[in-house]
Amino acid sequence: MNDAAILSRATPTGSDPVSTEHFDVLIVGAGISGVGGAYHLQTQCPGTSYVVLEMQDTFGGTWWTHKYPGIRSDSDLHTFGYRFKPWRGAPIATAEEIRRYMGEVIEENDIARHIRYHHKILTAQWSSEDKQWTIDARRTDTDEHVRFTANFLYMCQGYYRHDQGYTPQWDGMADYKGRIVHPQTWPEDLDYTGKKVIVIGSGATAATVVPAMAQNGVGHVTMLQRSPTYFRTGRNAIELAEELRRLQVDEVWIHEIVRRKILFEQDAFTRRTFQEPEKVRQELIDNIRSLLGPDYDVDTHFTPRYRPWRQRLAFVPDADLFTGIASGKASVVTDEIERFTETGLLLKSGKTLDADIIVTATGFDLCVMGDIAFTIDGEPLNFADTVTYRGMMFTGVPNLVWVFGYFRASWTLRADLVGDFVCRLLADMKANGRRSVTVRLRDEDQDMKILPWIDEENFNPGYMMRGMHLLPKRGEKDEWAHTQDYWNEKDEFPKIDLADKAFVYG
Repeated sequence: MNDAAILSRATPTGSDPVSTEHFDVLIVGAGISGVGGAYHLQTQCPGTSYVVLEMQDTFGGTWWTHKYPGIRSDSDLHTFGYRFKPWRGAPIATAEEIRRYMGEVIEENDIARHIRYHHKILTAQWSSEDKQWTIDARRTDTDEHVRFTANFLYMCQGYYRHDQGYTPQWDGMADYKGRIVHPQTWPEDLDYTGKKVIVIGSGATAATVVPAMAQNGVGHVTMLQRSPTYFRTGRNAIELAEELRRLQVDEVWIHEIVRRKILFEQDAFTRRTFQEPEKVRQELIDNIRSLLGPDYDVDTHFTPRYRPWRQRLAFVPDADLFTGIASGKASVVTDEIERFTETGLLLKSGKTLDADIIVTATGFDLCVMGDIAFTIDGEPLNFADTVTYRGMMFTGVPNLVWVFGYFRASWTLRADLVGDFVCRLLADMKANGRRSVTVRLRDEDQDMKILPWIDEENFNPGYMMRGMHLLPKRGEKDEWAHTQDYWNEKDEFPKIDLADKAFVYG
């Protein structure tokens, strides 16, 4: 659907808005990025008025909308947690633990009074004359039309739809007599006790759902994958953190020391995946072989066709996925689906799998900018026609920054970096009496090659490849791309020259 069609569909109808409020900054989303953004605005830009609009009925984003069994982080919380608030628990945390942590940030910093829940944003319209955004929203609890104006939009809504996941359409799905479930919309009444379950997929979600079911009463759960995924395993604990706590070191110190240790090790590992991919590949596969034994067919089920880190590398705490397989409660089948049948699946090999429940852990349904219909001076905006500045601003789009985190490091690391940048940019604009900022290609960039948002040879998960046509473009220079390299960006972001010709002020 093009932007004009979205605008036509989304524009509020009926009476005028029941209210209009103005803020310096409007934050979209009360997930991990939005709550962090609110903290940074309060602490680094005191006196800045802001509001956080959230479509759900509470904060948390992913950690609220996802309800599937075992839901947990696939990044360690020492780096997925905010840099300004120590994480005191196990590195891989449950959704409940993450929301409790976020709730503490909200309470400790009096952020709750700035958040408006049940607000679904429909349109965002920029006026060059007024130098501000007009945001129309619908209250999902009352169906009221409300309007906000804001000098600056801080997009913290993520990059996929929370109300639906991606499920391919296979032949015969209507014939299946059992229940088909996507993890993202997990039914509260689903009872899998004693049942035969197939989980389609082998990413981080499948690697969470399968062991959770295996440990909690399932008859048998089969992970059906088209191709294998790389997994890393380890204790769900950081020995250094445990030792420092035993020595009664202050938690603030522990948080910083452990973060630095983890980031150092992640950097070293990521570089190895590029410098010696075959050696890393063999180490990962040998680890799985040691967990499942010499008779298990690791070559078929746990030997991916791509090099490590070309897709997200899932961490399995305490090897629980492999414990489930070893126990016989879980199994893995590597094959492709020919069609659904009344009782399960017919595979392309001719093999059949019966199941009472089929879980489609097949990925996200990507969206850009929360499916909001944007216009600039009345003209529909298609973000796919823009070029990104460092993965957070876009050519020709004024007073807007998007938080898009990392794949090979924790999302929140970049949310913190972007928060610092936003606050520095706003302070600079205020000090110089500037009301608008837009990025544009400089004279020296005019002959630069324009490329897709991300290089599929570098990173190519299915949800990104399916939605690449929706995303902004990148340039071949680092400043016109989301490099996915935290270890460089942590040094580069604080040095961004706000007087560079890439920035156009008004």
